[in-house]
Amino acid sequence: MNHSKKEIIPYASVGLAVLATLIWSGNFVIARAVHDKIGPVSLAFFRWSLASLIMLPFGLKQVVAQRKIIRKNAAYLFWAALTGISLFNTCIYISGKYTPAIKIALIGTTSSPIMAVILARIFLKESVNIIRAIGIILCISGIFLLLGQGDFRRVLQLHFELGDMWILLGAFFFAIYNVLVRRKPRDLNPIVFLTVLFVAGSLLLFPFFLIEWREQPPISWSWNLICVIVYLGLGNSVLSYIFWNRAIAKLGTATTALFGNLIPLFSAAEAVWFLGEKITALHIVSALLVITGLIIANISTRKKITVRT
Repeated sequence: MNHSKKEIIPYASVGLAVLATLIWSGNFVIARAVHDKIGPVSLAFFRWSLASLIMLPFGLKQVVAQRKIIRKNAAYLFWAALTGISLFNTCIYISGKYTPAIKIALIGTTSSPIMAVILARIFLKESVNIIRAIGIILCISGIFLLLGQGDFRRVLQLHFELGDMWILLGAFFFAIYNVLVRRKPRDLNPIVFLTVLFVAGSLLLFPFFLIEWREQPPISWSWNLICVIVYLGLGNSVLSYIFWNRAIAKLGTATTALFGNLIPLFSAAEAVWFLGEKITALHIVSALLVITGLIIANISTRKKITVRT
């Protein structure tokens, strides 16, 4: 019975990582869709403020109970909130002013896993053996194939514009966040962790929100925009971060980060469903490369994870 339970847990963690990326995939579309209706800092601030309000009823009592642990790890929590909450998504929303949604997803999901693997190797000493390396190469190849529209030579001809720089910066911050989550204090309750991050991230954004509120055009409020903020606050923030952090705890930083490569594939599927765009053989081949890479990259870690759980 115990052996069966241990075998199930890694697959459940994989499912959480996939579900998180599925929900997150809409974030790139939204970044582009509402860029002319609300400023990027304002969108990030309202998103995380709503997420904080959702988390507080569940986490406030535990936050008070663990206040000594929070104070002890204040510096760690500050950097995790700054990179994973305040900076990462704000960079995405800024890039949405200049870059198409699919390109935001492609650049972000191609670069962030590579950065996370490098950082995890340097700071966490997570191994990158030949099997995982092959999986990473397949994942990145699938994204590059999509980015080059079926011709890898086109990738070499791409040039990065202002929006591309912002998403690369956001990808770097998210890679740092992935490493920090792996170092989360064991005695810090997961709900407390997210509640503190959401509130701290919102507070860090607040001064810049006031500046943008004063200098940018007024927000074009509508029911659609309100629904977008609710989706971002509840789905992209609370649910996805709970799923993602749980997956990191079980699978490791480098392995979980690889699942980010699924985001542009999900974004393409959403384009088919919501926008009536046609899916091509290129999308299918890219998806197969990414999924195969994910499977191969997890082969070398599955046994280790099963034993530890």
